[in-house]
Amino acid sequence: MEESLREERLKKLDEIKSEGIDPYPAKAERDFSLAEAREKFEDGKEASIAGRVMSVRDQGNIIFIDIKDESDSFQLVLKKELTDKIDFWRKVLDRGDFVSAKGKLFTTQKGEKSLETKELKILTKALLPIPSEWYGVEDVETRLRKRYLDLLSNPETKQLFIKKTLFWDTTRNFLKKAGFMEVETSVMEEVPGGADAEPFLTHHNALNQDFYLRISLELPLKRLIVGGFDRVFEIGKVFRNEGVDREHLQEYTSLEFYWAYADYKDLMRFTEKMYKKIIEKVLGGLKSNWQGVEIDWGGKWQRIDYVKIFRTENNGLNPSRASEEKLVKRAEELGISLAPGLGKGKLIDLIYKKTVRPKLIQPAFLINHPVEISPLSKKSERDPGLVERIQVVACGTELGNGWSEINDPLDQLARFEEQEKARAKGDKEAQRLDEDYVEALEYGMPPTAGFGLSERLFAVLMDKPVRETVLFPLMRPKR
Repeated sequence: MEESLREERLKKLDEIKSEGIDPYPAKAERDFSLAEAREKFEDGKEASIAGRVMSVRDQGNIIFIDIKDESDSFQLVLKKELTDKIDFWRKVLDRGDFVSAKGKLFTTQKGEKSLETKELKILTKALLPIPSEWYGVEDVETRLRKRYLDLLSNPETKQLFIKKTLFWDTTRNFLKKAGFMEVETSVMEEVPGGADAEPFLTHHNALNQDFYLRISLELPLKRLIVGGFDRVFEIGKVFRNEGVDREHLQEYTSLEFYWAYADYKDLMRFTEKMYKKIIEKVLGGLKSNWQGVEIDWGGKWQRIDYVKIFRTENNGLNPSRASEEKLVKRAEELGISLAPGLGKGKLIDLIYKKTVRPKLIQPAFLINHPVEISPLSKKSERDPGLVERIQVVACGTELGNGWSEINDPLDQLARFEEQEKARAKGDKEAQRLDEDYVEALEYGMPPTAGFGLSERLFAVLMDKPVRETVLFPLMRPKR
């Protein structure tokens, strides 16, 4: 069916060319957008406008054409007495073509603002029919693979991505207003670091060297704090070679900021204000709906002790003091599939994600994490088995992560070495020893707090799987 329609349009394309008309000119004559045509409308005013043809209604001596651009839609009226080419356009014009039109603005008897068209020009001849706005594109796979059709036919999709731009703009502006400087760091790294994740490997031909695509923005930004900047942030892509589910993608946008002379308590005060600003701007209020539950972001966020809630949900098992054997036993009771060589930190995290995290629905800060699951966080002064870390949790998932940074190079080296032992036992996501970063710390880094969030927050606010909130998500190749 689609192929026969394409053949028909190719014949129309040839007919346009046979008239000496270029069906794909380089420039379009346009005085203003269609929204501006409505705003500045004056009966009898000469105007040139342009857009995509969305419908053609042929009534013999008059043809009504609805066109659309990003801003609005507008009606063109072709009258036989005003153009000697009406029969030509009747034959060659299709829904999906782009045209420009010149004429006089007028109001129809039905009260519709229109352009009495004296001159019509083809700007692009579409060879395939676009989906109907009425029926849209409903198949999820098609919508994600051919996002351009989704945007054309589903207005709510377009609004979704307008909101996503607002999400990142608000985040960026909030940080800049607070005195943070935006920077860019390299996507390729010799040593991947800053998160527990398996990286992607690539090869640099000119240097004849393998590099990893970054899994985090963290370590380069903290080097900038060593270098003398006090407040820095980056919004950029990170890459993690992990599975795809409602919350995870291999490629996604992340924000991280680092703040000299601050700690995790400062982070809680600052990030709560930041989140509320972002949410209010994107949603128009401080309440959202997630899986049929109303989420209230507007109140004072609760502080939840990691160890206490872990013990409550796991029969009194203390994650900081439990042996690996007890943690393995608990994981097996819960039916968690365990890969060989998992260390204590990964076992704690898996049990937490199974028993605790799904129950954290309203926004809160999770604090007082065990040191084993936080290789980059500063130890607590009151209990060296815990760290000064915060996680923003809501809707059964993690929506932000930060901590007082380690600035003791010897402590950091020891943490990296523990991670290397976990890697040697088979944990592919364990962090690696970054000797250059440790050396940077030896030159001195002031007390610093760091925080990160990703586009998962936006997906949760929209109550959608994260890949549906990405313009062009990676998809499994078609067979």
